[in-house]
Amino acid sequence: MLKADRVAALRERVRVETVIDAQSRVIRSGASGLLVQLPADVRVDAMLATRCYDRLAGATIDFFPSGMSCGGVIALTRSGLGYEVRVNWLTGGVDVVPHQPL
Repeated sequence: MLKADRVAALRERVRVETVIDAQSRVIRSGASGLLVQLPADVRVDAMLATRCYDRLAGATIDFFPSGMSCGGVIALTRSGLGYEVRVNWLTGGVDVVPHQPL
């Protein structure tokens, strides 16, 4: 979904906001409106920019027509195992890597 939102921002030449509601475990596409509801046993932690291009962000990962983004990390864990979805602020690239608990 994050990759699709990035592509939509590039193709349509508009800012696209992916909404991350970690508490409710819901992620919503800004391009398609598609919702992903994660199961109750999946813990969702999000580290998102509080400000992006002089505006409050906090609950979104924004993708820009330039290919850049506000960036962020979404950690998904269950039973001590999990993955991080990382969005690079400079390139807007999306990577999924094993989660390294603190």
